[in-house]
Amino acid sequence: MKVLVLLAAILAMKDLPPAVRATVERETKGAEVKTISKESENGKTTYEVETLVNGKHRDLEIDSRGAVVEIEEETAVSGIPAAAKAVIGKKAAGGRVTVVETVTSGGAIVAYEAEYIDKNGHKREVRVKPDGTVVPD
Repeated sequence: MKVLVLLAAILAMKDLPPAVRATVERETKGAEVKTISKESENGKTTYEVETLVNGKHRDLEIDSRGAVVEIEEETAVSGIPAAAKAVIGKKAAGGRVTVVETVTSGGAIVAYEAEYIDKNGHKREVRVKPDGTVVPD
């Protein structure tokens, strides 16, 4: 049985370790920083920085050494591969897609994440690889 423990705290820029702060300052130039949170999951600490750039969401996940682990950038559904779009459409069938983000790690697109309202009015999320494979939670 896998136990997942997630703890989160909202932080200010001054609360960040120097390496993390330097990365946040570099990566958020020209962006509006919405929130910064520190998350601990199974003993691993990361920092999530939610930003708004030119009216679109751009979120960063940064490790405790200041390395960018993942970037999520809002994108149009029309701009993603057909296989990923098809799976997202199938998941949201009867509902509506509210946001789609391109997920980048190590400089490469690794997935697309979609938030949607299902046919019963519940907010849901799905992450799919460019080939349409669903990424498990």
